[in-house]
Amino acid sequence: MSHNQQSFSSLACPLCLEAHSKIYFEDKHREYWQCQHCHLVFVPKQFWLSSSDEKALYDLHDNNPQDLGYRRFLSRLSTPMFDLLPETRRGLDFGCGPGPTLSVMFEEQGHTMDVYDLFYYQNRSVFERSYDFICTTEVVEHLQSPQKEIDRLFNLLRPTGLLGIMTKLVIDKSAFARWHYIQDLSHICFFSQDTFRFLATKYHAEVQFIGNDVIILRKN
Repeated sequence: MSHNQQSFSSLACPLCLEAHSKIYFEDKHREYWQCQHCHLVFVPKQFWLSSSDEKALYDLHDNNPQDLGYRRFLSRLSTPMFDLLPETRRGLDFGCGPGPTLSVMFEEQGHTMDVYDLFYYQNRSVFERSYDFICTTEVVEHLQSPQKEIDRLFNLLRPTGLLGIMTKLVIDKSAFARWHYIQDLSHICFFSQDTFRFLATKYHAEVQFIGNDVIILRKN
């Protein structure tokens, strides 16, 4: 089916659910569309990996709390979060992966942590609690239903709570075309600063951008 034949209604944005999307880029593996409303770039469902293939990719990750390089990577999010949080708050590491590490780093600072991961830690009781902060590192780009998941995370946050996100950001088409981030076939949603400003408006939150890949939203 050609691009001009494909129904826009079948390509509703997975983040804002609007049907105003245009082809943004195409490579030998898949197509990338951009929502004209919230600016999310997303991969249509027919190009998604199966759950088993997706998990097989994650199983290759060998991250753990003893890995100092991994800790340095995560500190890009944890350090600014530490600065914004009083001591002894309750937090959630959403999408912690097979070797939860960020939660350990927060516990070392006196915080109480829960972890959740779709493949490795399906502790669904976390969705019945409320949190002062939630961290999600290298997760949102994998979400099949980002609207549902981000909505759920905001609902779990207490007033003035923080949602800390780490994900690489879309800059423009020329950068996108040579971007290493799209080579990972488990990455299906690509956010920009404009997308996070859209989310901040939607949730009446304040947004802060730190470096190239850290976003902190404060719930009002």
